[in-house]
Amino acid sequence: MSQLRFLVVDDATFIRDLLKKSLRNCFPGCMVVDVNSAPKAQAALKTQLVDLILCDWEMPEMTGEDFLRWIRASDAYKDIPFIMVTSRGEKDFIIKAVQAGVSDYIGKPFTPETLQNRITKALKKAGIAIPGFARGGSTQGIANSSVSVLTGGSSSSTPKENQSPGAAAEATAIFGGAKPAPVKSAPAEKKAVRGQAQINFASGHIAQSIVRDISLQKMNCLVKREDKLPQILEQAVVSIVENDGENVARLNAYVHSISAIENSIDSSALQLIIRFVDDDPDKLDLLSRYIEKL
Repeated sequence: MSQLRFLVVDDATFIRDLLKKSLRNCFPGCMVVDVNSAPKAQAALKTQLVDLILCDWEMPEMTGEDFLRWIRASDAYKDIPFIMVTSRGEKDFIIKAVQAGVSDYIGKPFTPETLQNRITKALKKAGIAIPGFARGGSTQGIANSSVSVLTGGSSSSTPKENQSPGAAAEATAIFGGAKPAPVKSAPAEKKAVRGQAQINFASGHIAQSIVRDISLQKMNCLVKREDKLPQILEQAVVSIVENDGENVARLNAYVHSISAIENSIDSSALQLIIRFVDDDPDKLDLLSRYIEKL
């Protein structure tokens, strides 16, 4: 083939769009077919020749594992490199994927370098040439792609979220640090949600957070201020945790906004607004049940 052809399978629109733009940035001139389910991917393969498949693992209707086993059992498709793209990183989970015949693994959130390197490695192992490939993909290009995915190509400033006067006191109690200045005549505030979440950022940084408010669309949380700060529009995977430590749901997301919780350079915590991008009804059902119990 004169151009690389990729098949992207993911039920989250945001992830598909990000992967498409990332692939076109890393492999100029490539063709990308994207679908939101494994059955649609099966149908696409009957009319499209592809060099490599990037597939989510947890999808409704048919899982990525079931789709992979179907691929490997087919004489027509069994040799196509198949890269699993998932937020599941447990050792047993990865071993199971390898046993099913996966070519490689990319964890969500992923960096541009990881995406490019894993795909290049899989293509070379399969003996597939990479036309016009230039080493050293641009991280900035991927960042700009993320902006384009969210804004439709137009530039926009990040909306400023309302800050709660009680957040500073809450963060101080949880994370420690300087005491905030007292707020006079502050209106009574609804008691903050005492949920917890672990946030895995694309940079590799992992933050434990206190959930102050949460809906099916977004999460307002507090994280401890550290040397490595999250970036606006950075990919993230959020693991919601109940008070007994049980994991409720793992959701794909991105950082929508970051703000200081007090007017001080010694602020011990930051307030993040995290937007969820999952369309998986099972994940949304789990999140909805969790919210109902708060």
